[in-house]
Amino acid sequence: MKNNEIDWQNVKRVLIVRLRSIGDTVLSTPSLIALRRFLPDARIDILLEDWVAPVLENFEAIDNVLTVGKTSKSRFKTMWQLRQNKYDVAFNFHGGTTATFFVLASGARHRVGFETYQYSFLYNHLLSSSADFWQQEKTHSAEQQLALLGFVGVPVDDRPKSSLTISENSSFIVHHSSFPFALFHPVAAFPTKQWATENFAEIAEFLVNKGLQIVAVGTKKERGILEKLQKISPVSIQTYDSLTLPQITNLASRAKIFVGNDSGIAHIAAAVKTPSVVVFGSSNRAHWSPWTDAPHEMVFEEFACQPCPGYVCEEFGEPKCILSVKVENVENAIERVLKVKSKR
Repeated sequence: MKNNEIDWQNVKRVLIVRLRSIGDTVLSTPSLIALRRFLPDARIDILLEDWVAPVLENFEAIDNVLTVGKTSKSRFKTMWQLRQNKYDVAFNFHGGTTATFFVLASGARHRVGFETYQYSFLYNHLLSSSADFWQQEKTHSAEQQLALLGFVGVPVDDRPKSSLTISENSSFIVHHSSFPFALFHPVAAFPTKQWATENFAEIAEFLVNKGLQIVAVGTKKERGILEKLQKISPVSIQTYDSLTLPQITNLASRAKIFVGNDSGIAHIAAAVKTPSVVVFGSSNRAHWSPWTDAPHEMVFEEFACQPCPGYVCEEFGEPKCILSVKVENVENAIERVLKVKSKR
């Protein structure tokens, strides 16, 4: 179908399906901003996995955050709910089979996705690729989602940056909170993305010498990494392993700088305009770089095998990409980012 076949003047309800992770969710916000700007009076809902939904708590560009769990019962209940909502347009920002069936279940007259999706015949507005839309070889995750909107007539040429709402009720007391601090996220989903804890300990000392306290966050499952960081660090580090996602967003907004691995927390920091230095290993930097106007740098070492899926290192047996990133290079990036911030 041609992109002018949606009569936007008569569109009252729009659904965005965006399953998966924290980073994926944060990087949907540019599209939500563009859509709200285009349809100020429409109902705009987004479907997220239940564990990640708090990321968009009080986000002004949407009316409702709908959630789905992992069980079949939860999925069928969500499908029924979507059907009752009577959407005019539904976008699949995820691309997976489950997301496709949620779009279909919505009953939306206009179903928008990419030609590469499995069961693409269930859509009636199909874009070949975001590269075709933007006329560039590589596209960012945020640009991929914006491309689907632009394809069907939503103005996206300014490519809005990621953004999150800082909830007032998510604030909490950080020890020595009156002091400026750096926020660390020293963990990652895979070893190929996780810089050595010993390196973060060195960076902690470097930043303390610049007058910053250090706060590190993770999950309860990652408590061991946080404890190791505290143990080997020559300086004091506060750690938190049970903060809610809105609390992490609030904390990130108050930090002077974020330093961490490529992760959802890095995208949260970028979305609240905190200067950041992100260490990259196996990840696709063109796709997952911080999508922000705030000062930021990515630190990495070039390898021909990058990017890769990241589950294991099939090239060397160990993830040389992340192991080769030098502490000195991260320190230099921090210096540059803080210098840019001080000029603003």
